[in-house]
Amino acid sequence: MKKPMSLIDRLLFAGLIFAGGGFDAYTYLVHDGVFSGMQTGNLIILGVSLGQGEWGSIFDHLISIFAFMIGIIITRNLQHRFKEEDTINKRQKFVIGLEAILLVVVAFIPKSWPTQLSTGIVSMVAAAQLQEFRQINGGPFTSFMMTGNLRTMAESFYDGFIKGNVIALTKGWRMLGVVLAFLFGATSMGALVPIMGTKTILLAAFFLLCSLIGLQLNPDKKL
Repeated sequence: MKKPMSLIDRLLFAGLIFAGGGFDAYTYLVHDGVFSGMQTGNLIILGVSLGQGEWGSIFDHLISIFAFMIGIIITRNLQHRFKEEDTINKRQKFVIGLEAILLVVVAFIPKSWPTQLSTGIVSMVAAAQLQEFRQINGGPFTSFMMTGNLRTMAESFYDGFIKGNVIALTKGWRMLGVVLAFLFGATSMGALVPIMGTKTILLAAFFLLCSLIGLQLNPDKKL
């Protein structure tokens, strides 16, 4: 995180972070309190359910967990197949494009079909995004797990304001932007689910389209 971020970079990362906040909010609200990207949450709920003998929701959370792992494996395979420098940008555009297409599919899955199908697909999409996009301007990045980003933000603000480290202060402001963007994605989903129902996931697809445009406008960009 040493270079100033261009407008295209901001568009790219904003789309990923908005979508990241939207994924978990969507599956949590629409699909029985299951998280798609935040598997720590699923494991906690799974453990609590097992401990209290509440067997009804166990299957739903297991589906998300296993679908997430499958998504990681598939994306890792793509990374091994297309690891040359001149193919990384194309691979990342393919991943984002496929994510958006799958989310559109989820939006139009009939309500009569098992809800686990939608949750599983969104979990695979979340996994692909987490595996493929792990840096922001040269520094570690995740569009889902805000605990680490909050820690980095607090540490950077301490080093910036208390110790006078200008670089750390800049990093802190960037992390604050990441956290607020994630919150915006979740808030947008929360506001629109009562209106759009299962179609709300199309908003996350739109956010990803913004990221895809960012990569397309900068063909030499690779994250």
